[in-house]
Amino acid sequence: MRMICRLIIVALPLILQPSASLGAEGRLDIVVFLADDLSLVDCSPFGGEDIRTPNMERLAAEGITFTRAFVSSPSCAPSRASLLTGLDPMRNGAMLNHSRPRPELQTWPDFFRALGYETVAIGKTAHYAQVTDYGFDYTSHYRYHEDDCVAAALSWLEDRNTEPGRRPLCLIVGTNWPHVPWPVETPYSLGEMTIPPVHLDLPATRQARARYAAAVSRADRDLGLIYDSASRHLGPETLFLFTSDHGAQFPFGKWNLYDYGVRTPLIVAWPGRVEPGSRTEAMVGWIDLLPTLLDAAGGSPPADLSGRSFLEVLLGTRDEHRDHIFLTHSGDGTMNRYPMRSVRTGRWKYIRNLDPDSEHHTHIDQGGGDRIGNLDWEAWEQAAKVDPAAEAIVGRYHRRPPEELYDLEADPWEQRNLAEETALAGILDSLRADLDAWMADQGDEGLATERSIQSVGARGRAAR
Repeated sequence: MRMICRLIIVALPLILQPSASLGAEGRLDIVVFLADDLSLVDCSPFGGEDIRTPNMERLAAEGITFTRAFVSSPSCAPSRASLLTGLDPMRNGAMLNHSRPRPELQTWPDFFRALGYETVAIGKTAHYAQVTDYGFDYTSHYRYHEDDCVAAALSWLEDRNTEPGRRPLCLIVGTNWPHVPWPVETPYSLGEMTIPPVHLDLPATRQARARYAAAVSRADRDLGLIYDSASRHLGPETLFLFTSDHGAQFPFGKWNLYDYGVRTPLIVAWPGRVEPGSRTEAMVGWIDLLPTLLDAAGGSPPADLSGRSFLEVLLGTRDEHRDHIFLTHSGDGTMNRYPMRSVRTGRWKYIRNLDPDSEHHTHIDQGGGDRIGNLDWEAWEQAAKVDPAAEAIVGRYHRRPPEELYDLEADPWEQRNLAEETALAGILDSLRADLDAWMADQGDEGLATERSIQSVGARGRAAR
């Protein structure tokens, strides 16, 4: 693995040379807007019906909507480290939440700086203060819920020197919404909330959904402000990308490998290059965003990245990208620890729970509940004592089998585990083999690896 890292470093000045694919002045400004804890199903361009997201709809009308985009891991630090390195979590070293990628790796600012870019990160880009490790030319407002980050980004764009000869800009703006704590005041009524089939339809759930909806609306507001500012200050040819780091902090969402936790919105507007109002079912991952944007900027992404450019999908000359998405989750110290791996195809999802004898717990049931504006988990536990259907959902939240297999066409919410179905043994074996091969290529030994990184993480926390 170290040899691969050195090759990337040595080859960088040679492979990231600007090409003739750029505009007349040889520059393409790029803006990436990141939401925090936002599930795809809660966004109106992706079928969400009860949360108003007009700026997402406007962006979708002006760009291309990816209906099958996936993060690498359903927690903040591993997901964002994969974005900023183009490497899977095991390869970049950030498996645990709050962990950092290995310091010798080339990261997002290094690649874009080699192309002559000014690199800026305002708001939550990496996992809070970790962004200072990445070497952006400028960073600010990256601590927990610094909700004036969008105003700061607007001011920065307003004050930026736009005289001829300036460097092209690669700007990442990260809102903290809809990460908890959700707003107490909400314009949404409890009655208009749609309750996902994997959740209990209780007043407490509806209250949490209404507060979450208000937080999603704030993320949508922030998106619109940055999108308009980018168009005004950087010009109409700017490439603008919107996505989210993983799903919402609800049961079976964040900290899970179900689609509710790892399938996120992705919309890209690029006037003159991307067809307005277009949609694609091409499967792409967050590891692919770095090489894609480097490709769009005129560079040649290093072959040793985990990610691959999907520029041809953006430009409408190709309608497929990946046939497998690989996913991983480790934990957050002793919190949210339930290690699992997964492989997803267009139709099938296979999940391997590495420590099925343990119970699944997260911040949702151990982190304070309604006291921090989150779901009131105690209400779910009380319902489970008297309602067998509620008991089944709460039980499934805590206890998982060693293997799970889902037919996503027939069961998009992944409620019926087919791993024991004899008729599907061939599909199960094939997906097992795919996951085994990927893990071997990553140097991932499953539970042994998990115990190792947990031990290293514990030593790191003790040292701090």
